[in-house]
Amino acid sequence: MTENLLDHRAEGPVSAPPLLLGPSLGTSYALWDAVAPELSARHRVVRWNLPGHGGAAPGRIRAGATVGDLAGLVLALADSLGIERFGYAGVSLGGAVGLHLAVHHPDRLENLAVICSSAHFGGSRPWQERAARVRREGVAWLAGTADARWFTPGFSVPRLVEDQRTADPEAYAACCDALAAFDLRDRLGEITVRTLLIAGRQDPATPPPHLREIADAVPAATLVELPGAAHLAPAECPDGVLAALRPHLDGAAGRGTAVRREVLGDAHVDRAQARQTPFTARFQDFIARYAWGEIWTDPTLTRRERSMITLTALVAHGHHDELAMHVKAARRNGLTPEEIGAVLLQTAVYCGVPAANAAFATAQRALAEEAG
Repeated sequence: MTENLLDHRAEGPVSAPPLLLGPSLGTSYALWDAVAPELSARHRVVRWNLPGHGGAAPGRIRAGATVGDLAGLVLALADSLGIERFGYAGVSLGGAVGLHLAVHHPDRLENLAVICSSAHFGGSRPWQERAARVRREGVAWLAGTADARWFTPGFSVPRLVEDQRTADPEAYAACCDALAAFDLRDRLGEITVRTLLIAGRQDPATPPPHLREIADAVPAATLVELPGAAHLAPAECPDGVLAALRPHLDGAAGRGTAVRREVLGDAHVDRAQARQTPFTARFQDFIARYAWGEIWTDPTLTRRERSMITLTALVAHGHHDELAMHVKAARRNGLTPEEIGAVLLQTAVYCGVPAANAAFATAQRALAEEAG
């Protein structure tokens, strides 16, 4: 079974939200070398190679291939890794795969980022001509023009140019066939997944108007244009790509802030945000994404149950300020004062009578404030 899967590299915690990264034609997953390690801090990142690229076996793609064929290979890879839904980001041909998934398999995507790509690639003829020449002459001639096609003047990534030089000609030509046949312009309005478009201002292959066309047609789309970037923006402008991707991929922060307000109340969250400084901003972001965006949104336990667990943990560690806040939160989550008292009584057995004694005093004050 594994020999039929796309060549890939996985990074990051297995339990983290999955994110699949697709490459551009002629490159390998090395295209993401400056971006993937950063994203893997919060995601289970899976980078994949096109057949015949980056040393991958060429046989998974044939002449006359389509972007849909590549998308099928991506889904087979996700299935093999036990990944049902995932975020997806792709460059050029990899971005086209993402658009196909968004139209034909929206149930598999959490979010989509399309980078230096298009809903069409300039008509079929140029790609048919390129495919024919590659089948006659190989790909070495393309390596000589790679820098001009991919990067701004004076910039290069030798590893990626080498990927172009060593790509399997038949697999490369089959990918050209896929680009020649690709045109989703009349289906863009059907895309409902949150979509980020990233354009390189100096991209000669898929210039910004191609991304604007998608942004204008997709209802839930955002467009970012990167100055100083050409076609392979993740390699040339990784910081800009990361700055655009992080808030888009980490929708947990927005969900987390909403849940935090529901549980702790607007007044508390407003005070916390008002006190935020550049020094504490990353910690507040961490809390919003991890504690509230991932843990408190997990439907395995109810909010009532989470409140009871939280009260017990706070008593055990003597966090009385937090305890007062979460006593009030427990009331919002449906616990009665009697149930809160029962939780604290149980802590007397497992956390100690002195800890429970202090907890009862704190809780009594909090409940009086909440009642008043």
